[in-house]
Amino acid sequence: MAFEGLDLAGLSFRPETPADAGFIQQLYAEMRWQELAQVGWPDEHKLLFLAQQCAAQRQHYARAYYDADFLVIERAAAAIGRLYLYRGAPQDIRIIDIGLLLAQRNQGLGRHILEAVFAEARASGRSVSIHVEIFNPARRLYDRLGFVETGEHGPYRLMQWRAD
Repeated sequence: MAFEGLDLAGLSFRPETPADAGFIQQLYAEMRWQELAQVGWPDEHKLLFLAQQCAAQRQHYARAYYDADFLVIERAAAAIGRLYLYRGAPQDIRIIDIGLLLAQRNQGLGRHILEAVFAEARASGRSVSIHVEIFNPARRLYDRLGFVETGEHGPYRLMQWRAD
């Protein structure tokens, strides 16, 4: 699967495999750790809880989006994130999930990744959509890139990007 522009940022995608389970769990914990800052649990309990949540999320994604692309994002041949894409709707590419390790954030990589997805959407005449939690700091990036809010579901906002 080729995505335009990723080589400029030194990024590549590859399919997730069972060997990636430890990395995906580590990434999930990094993505959610701050949410548990106010919980008075010991760190080992937080890590166990996050491991359980990661497994439940993965089971949900596998059931709900069984034919999606579950991709590992690599930089210099090292796993740095994940991108899960669902192309089941003929008019839309759904970003099920996107995440980068903390050390890889705020370097413009998210923009490169999203622009690669936009290039595919343009070429196929589709939009790109994503559900975003209300307080997700990545929301600022989505706004800058032209996503607009089109709906809500509990704490999530459905955002959609369309080519001009």
